[in-house]
Amino acid sequence: MSSRSHGSYVLAALFLVGTVAAASLPAAERPPGMVLIPAGAYAPLLRDKNDPAKVPVAAFWLDERPVTNGEFLAFVQASPRWRRPRVSPLFADGQYLAHWAGDLEPGPQAPADAPVVRVSWFAARAYARWAGKRLPTTAEWEHAAAAGFHTAEGRAEAGFTATALAWYAAPTPAVFPAAGSGRPNFYGARDLLDLVWEWVDDFNTALVTGESRADAGLDRNLFCGSGSVGARDREDYPAFMRLGYRSSLRANYTVANLGFRCARDLAPPPAPNP
Repeated sequence: MSSRSHGSYVLAALFLVGTVAAASLPAAERPPGMVLIPAGAYAPLLRDKNDPAKVPVAAFWLDERPVTNGEFLAFVQASPRWRRPRVSPLFADGQYLAHWAGDLEPGPQAPADAPVVRVSWFAARAYARWAGKRLPTTAEWEHAAAAGFHTAEGRAEAGFTATALAWYAAPTPAVFPAAGSGRPNFYGARDLLDLVWEWVDDFNTALVTGESRADAGLDRNLFCGSGSVGARDREDYPAFMRLGYRSSLRANYTVANLGFRCARDLAPPPAPNP
């Protein structure tokens, strides 16, 4: 069996296992406010010659919408170390929640139902753990965001790419609209491409598809403009935007249009009775 055939077989098996596991999961066990993202694969925009062309993605749960100010307020109320005066600059820069009216008062610039922004990767990760979840990986987030409004392949839908580009070109609003008010995609997730940028767990491996964050085999040409020559799809400008944005971040950065949403692994199926 060729390596390509073997890779295709593995991806198909993962998709089948994830789909069957999800279908057999009782509705009562589905986490509230989350949608099922079925198994599939993520094709990195740029990759080193030794990296796989596709990264398998197991089925997982994803928040339907970004985390809101109201939800993050409940977190900082329960976790005093993440209130503005107490956060170490190692874990968040000086703009952490700077738009909030007070340490425990989001105020008019941060409505309770609007997405929380100006939170660092450390803070987003801490929130996710507190909520019993985690941040999605780049592969998971991109796999979910690749879905269109009618099919799992958004780029095949007329106007899909234009919608993402229109948001990237728009100025950041002074006050964000409610999270979840956007149109749901094929999987039921909202606001992935038209509300805020979002942290992913492995944001600092944006140009690496391997597990190591210090991958010695990385082709340094990927960091310059010539890297686009070997890109998977040079016309996928939104993906280039996300790649460049993630690679510019540091874990303690807080940005006026950068928020997050959480993910969760599928619960393992119950063991059969003996």
